[in-house]
Amino acid sequence: MGEWRVPGYSELRVLGEGAQGRVVIARHDGTGAPAAIKYLSPRLLADEEFRERFRGEAELLRRVRHPSIARLYGLVETARGAAIVMEAIDGAPLKAVLAERGALGPEAALALLKGSLLGLAAAHDLGIVHRDYKPANVIVRGDGLSKLIDFGIAVDAGEAGRSGTPVYMAPEQWRAEPASPATDVYAATCVFFECVAGHRPFAGDGPGALMHGHLNAPVPVGAVPEPLRPLVARGMAKNPWERPAGAAAFVTELEEAASDAYGTGWERRGLRGLAGAAAAAAMLFPLAALGLAPSGAGAVAAAGTGVAGAGAGGAAGGAAGGAGAGGAAGGAAGAGQVAAGTASKGFLGAVGAKGATAVAGTAVVAAAGGGAAIYVASGGEPERPRLTVSLAALQQSMPPLQVGGRLVRVRGGADPALTERINAALRAPVDTRAAEYRKALADMPGPGSPSSSTDVKPTVLLDGPRYVSVRYDFVLTSQRLSHSSWNRARTVTVDLTTGKALRAADLFQAAALDPAGMRTLSGRVRERGAGTCFADRPPSFGVAQLDGPYVQFGLAKGGLEMYVDAPGLGVYEMACGQPPIKIPYPDLTALLRPELVKAVPYPPSSGRP
Repeated sequence: MGEWRVPGYSELRVLGEGAQGRVVIARHDGTGAPAAIKYLSPRLLADEEFRERFRGEAELLRRVRHPSIARLYGLVETARGAAIVMEAIDGAPLKAVLAERGALGPEAALALLKGSLLGLAAAHDLGIVHRDYKPANVIVRGDGLSKLIDFGIAVDAGEAGRSGTPVYMAPEQWRAEPASPATDVYAATCVFFECVAGHRPFAGDGPGALMHGHLNAPVPVGAVPEPLRPLVARGMAKNPWERPAGAAAFVTELEEAASDAYGTGWERRGLRGLAGAAAAAAMLFPLAALGLAPSGAGAVAAAGTGVAGAGAGGAAGGAAGGAGAGGAAGGAAGAGQVAAGTASKGFLGAVGAKGATAVAGTAVVAAAGGGAAIYVASGGEPERPRLTVSLAALQQSMPPLQVGGRLVRVRGGADPALTERINAALRAPVDTRAAEYRKALADMPGPGSPSSSTDVKPTVLLDGPRYVSVRYDFVLTSQRLSHSSWNRARTVTVDLTTGKALRAADLFQAAALDPAGMRTLSGRVRERGAGTCFADRPPSFGVAQLDGPYVQFGLAKGGLEMYVDAPGLGVYEMACGQPPIKIPYPDLTALLRPELVKAVPYPPSSGRP
């Protein structure tokens, strides 16, 4: 029995092949439209982890829809194989363009970076971090526009790990810290540097040398034109908090820098330069070679061949070719009928019929005899995405205080009004703290009244499914408010079904709020407060303090996190500070509301020793 193929498509050319699979250009038998098909390696089909990752990549592509990102047509799974059917793009991988042409002019590099950032911004809006932005994953079309491909190792913002391509990995990836949109900003700036300078920002004989460069070496801004140096320095800042918060914010900075340096026509000239550079790699354009390039478009075919986990040779893992004007694989309306029982939500279910099934305006995918699970992206308006948690830039200047850093926000959801309420509740602790700073500064004016600033650093303790819980740390820089107590953290927990911030009465059972319950809670703090002032002297607080600034709560996956401002309670030395204390949920079954604990995922082994 031969190797499995997506039914209804004829394979024309292999674009790349690696350990995890291969990518081919194929033509739909009914419409003649080309598509790029990514096959999972047969040896990995029995590995459920790889299957799940493959499905995850398709799901991410389904959620992200933007002209600067290669579009998903469908995921096809059978007992014999799994494949992702994607848009075929007319263009060449940036990696090939740079190899053929060398460094790009500044305007062309800026136009390329802007196109990529627009695609990344669409992903960031959904809380998705690409994590593997590199020249092999950027396709330059014949008209100079570009598209981003290969979401094979993309994750939701906040997930940690060292996955990525070392020469473009951000410092936080090397340290296996959580990825954020700023992680993609770093990689995109590295590629921009390479486009302009003709070489990568950091080089080395092995991973150790590369890691040292990305973690410790100064950004070599001297290799780029002087007007672009601040842009590169910002995008490649070692500290993710010092970079633009995400791709959308970086686009704004890019456009301002480009206009200041090269005038208002920079983008038009840049795209023209990119088109010329792409033409230098014309011999690599697979669709043109196959006679599938759209007539009259003046474009060339292309495919990227980067795969998650593949080496520099980049085999299968996110290829692209050209579909032509209006020619998505799966073709025009009326090309076929949707299988019975399908819905516009994108899931076709298990289909047992033979032959091709067409979805107007989207994809042509087929079901093999015996059944295949087929998923397609809807051709109409995209469904509103589920609520996702992400970080947003915070910049507020209201003398005498400047507020910067990050806010936690949610995006998507079926009810925009609910999303707005949730975000208002998530922001409230920051606004309250800033108001406290401003009042204190107004009450104690000093000579010259120098400006003060605070850097807001959020930590997401819990990101669903029912609650979002956040701790905000404040780093205040002020000559007048220099006491360490001004840097105390604040927390907020928001119910995603109501948009309401939880108070003590929402967290604790009624009986837990009486004096006996407060003593029990104080005892739990003492038990889990080893190494703090509470180990010898448990805190004494009442219900009033639970909703005040001196006792802060956060829901985490492993337990309730408490931040007790010991000096603020008036009975501890200043050195006691605000130590974090984590109390496993099983320790609090008599205190917390059962419905709340039920809605918070936590490990069964996290109980009392």
